[in-house]
Amino acid sequence: MIANILWFLHLDVSVERNRLTYNHICSAWRNTVTKADIIDQISAGTGLTKLETEAVVNGFISVVKAELKRGGRIDLRGFGSFTVQHRAARTARNPRKNIPVHVPATNIPAFKPSKEFKKEVDEAIS
Repeated sequence: MIANILWFLHLDVSVERNRLTYNHICSAWRNTVTKADIIDQISAGTGLTKLETEAVVNGFISVVKAELKRGGRIDLRGFGSFTVQHRAARTARNPRKNIPVHVPATNIPAFKPSKEFKKEVDEAIS
């Protein structure tokens, strides 16, 4: 029964050094790269320790957040730009009761990929 559950969850369980580990069998279930994955990849590629790499990644994120909170713009040539977009106030409609609902104005962070980046992704996936 446990094997059926593990198969259903697409997990491959193994014992390494007296510790139970698991890996996703189906890559479609794990197509999201996490912050930890980014830190691991950068650490492996640069030779920095994971703690040093985590400090760099956290520093980058904090600089982006701070600049966007000021209403600024960050351009990374060949990658894209981070901006703040203004969404105007509007009147929406509650679909269940069919009554108008006021949606207030808001500012949201946005990312726009560069043309080169779009082309690279399109060529890699096609």
